[in-house]
Order: sequence, then C-alpha cells, then structure tokens
Amino acid sequence: MDLERRSVLAAMMASALPLDAALAREAHTMADAPTFAAVAMQLAARSVERAPDRAAARAQVLGMIGEVEAKIRSARIFIEQYGGHPVKLAVLPEYLFTSYPGRISIPDFASLAAFEMEGEEYEALGKVAQNLKLYLAGNAYEVDPNFPGLYFQASFLIAPSGEVVLRYRRLNSMFAPTPHDVWSRYLDVYGIDGVFPVATTEIGAMAAIASEEILYPEIARAHALRGAEIFLHSSSEIGSPIDTNKAIARRARAFENMAYIVSANTAGIEGTGLPLASADGNSQVIDYKGRVLAESNSGETFTAFAEIDLGALRHARRTPGMTNYLARQRLELFAQVYGGQVRHPADGMLEGGAVKVPDRDYFRRVQEQVIERMAKDGLI
Repeated sequence: MDLERRSVLAAMMASALPLDAALAREAHTMADAPTFAAVAMQLAARSVERAPDRAAARAQVLGMIGEVEAKIRSARIFIEQYGGHPVKLAVLPEYLFTSYPGRISIPDFASLAAFEMEGEEYEALGKVAQNLKLYLAGNAYEVDPNFPGLYFQASFLIAPSGEVVLRYRRLNSMFAPTPHDVWSRYLDVYGIDGVFPVATTEIGAMAAIASEEILYPEIARAHALRGAEIFLHSSSEIGSPIDTNKAIARRARAFENMAYIVSANTAGIEGTGLPLASADGNSQVIDYKGRVLAESNSGETFTAFAEIDLGALRHARRTPGMTNYLARQRLELFAQVYGGQVRHPADGMLEGGAVKVPDRDYFRRVQEQVIERMAKDGLI
C-alpha cells in the first residue's frame, strides 16, 4: 500500500470517521498479504529408462528425492541469509525424477515410471515439504485408476503439512495422454475444478502450468480467471542467451494476467543418449508486470530466487487503469469463436466409454488430420 493511502487510512481512523468499505477491504487484504521468497530449483533430471523394472525405478526416484531435499535446504539457508525473507515456495523442474518417456510405449512407461496418486513418491515429497516447512511444487508422470493403461503429466503442489493441495494434469501435450483425450469421462470424474485447479493458500492463490503450455495463453488465462496469483511453471527446455519462445511467453503470461511466475528448468537430463546440457538454464522468477526478477545461468543452481510481494500484486489488480488487464477483459466477445471451433478433437482415447490406449504414432496422425481439416476449410 502506498504512503498516500496509508495516510488517508490513518487520518480516517484518528478522526473516528467511517472507513469506505472498499478501502477497508483493501487494507485488510494488504495486511494479510505476506512477502516471502520463492526459488526455482534448477536441477538435472534423471532418466529411469535404463532401470530394469519398477522396483529399481522407484528406488532411484526415492533416493533422488532425498538428494533434492538436501539441495533445497542448503539453498533456503543462503537465500534467507541473503535477502532476509523466509523461503515459502520451491518449484522443481519438469519430470525431474524420471525424465520423459521417449519411444517407450504408454503402458510400459506407466508401469515403469509413473507415480501412483497415493504412492510412496508423493509420500516422500510430502515429508520434504514438512521437513523444510515450505510449499513444494513439481511435475511428474502419474497413473489414475479411473483411466487404466494411461498416464498423465501432473503438476503438483504440496503444502508444509505434507498434503497434496493441487494436482493439475497437462492439457496440451504433443506426445502424451491428456485429460482432453478422455474429456467426457474426465469431467464426469473431476469436473471443471479438477481441470483448472487453483490452490488457495496463506502465501497466495497458486496454479500450475506445465512446460510448453506456457505458449498457450488460454491456459494461463483460465487459471487467472479462477483467481490464480502465482503460476508454478515446471519446464525442461532449451536454454539460450537469446530469447526463446518460452522465455517470451513467460513474460507475456505474467503481465497479461497480472501474476507472478516461478519457472524451474532442468539443468540437463542424465541417463539418456542426449548431450547432458541439451535442456539447461534460464530458470526465472517474473513479477506481475512481466519483469524478470531473477534468472539462472546453466548448471544445477538455486540462483533464480526472488521476493514475492502479494500486497503489491493485489493492489494492482484492484486499481482502475489501462494496465489492469484482468479487469478489462471482455470475454463474451470471444465465446462464439472459441465455442464454434474444433481443432484437436476431444475423447480420442475413449471408445464406447472405455479407455483406448494408443500407440506412439497416434499423436502425429491426429495432428496431421487437424492440419488437413484446417487446409480444407481454407484456414491455412
């Protein structure tokens, strides 16, 4: 809250005049808004593709979770000594504990590497959050008993209590099943709240965006329209000294939704045929004006950390002006255009209401069909 507004409040209270209700609500909101540090932990993902079986893959994952806890603990000590604010949020990179499936079939990767929703991996991550007394965000492949044979790429948020308070499944993926592929049944099971979940916590309202989904503005906007103030972005991407598509998109998603973004990239991927540093660097913390507050160089590091000032964000969202992009949305304008178009069809992995597990080439075939339809309609 700025000095002038504080002075007005003080004068009103001193003269016993009634406070304007809106101003009083804002004063309460600002007082309740903490300032804290958030860190994007840039760590090397570790592939499980060479693990002989699920037991070996799980043992590798659980061992790595212990390593990650030690790294976050050390990072937290430095950050708190450096800046003075407590570290309340740590974000981990995309598929940190298993890497990506590659050409492994969907059922085989689900059996080998995917977490169970109530499994040992989440239990171990919950203990990390408890031990460190912070919110822990990350990303993993997981299976769901409602959709046998498939896995989803899930972004999660674990509270200091150890409870998973947010589970978001990636909605737009080129080579993995998504809720949209089983849309009718997914909505029956989870409803729209399970599609675009927002976790309301004492450090702000948080939502997750997975990897290249940062390139799709509709996903971030849907979260913002449901109240999200901080976007948790786990990624594994090519780092570069020049602006990449994702780097440009992160800043755009931040200012157009008036939200913070904490984006953790991998520091390479171990245990694959790729050169280690192929997906490395440029983890970022971006404020609600699209300004990069901190950015990492390459390698394993915690150096993308910054203060999150929720009071300033909430004040900006409640202030009339040209830069209040959320308040200026005229969503009805676009309803017919969006609602009347079908590009990538829903329910492609359902047949007669049952899950139909695709082969690896399914995803390319579907995109080819979409492109063909768009060309036929004269759109491209």
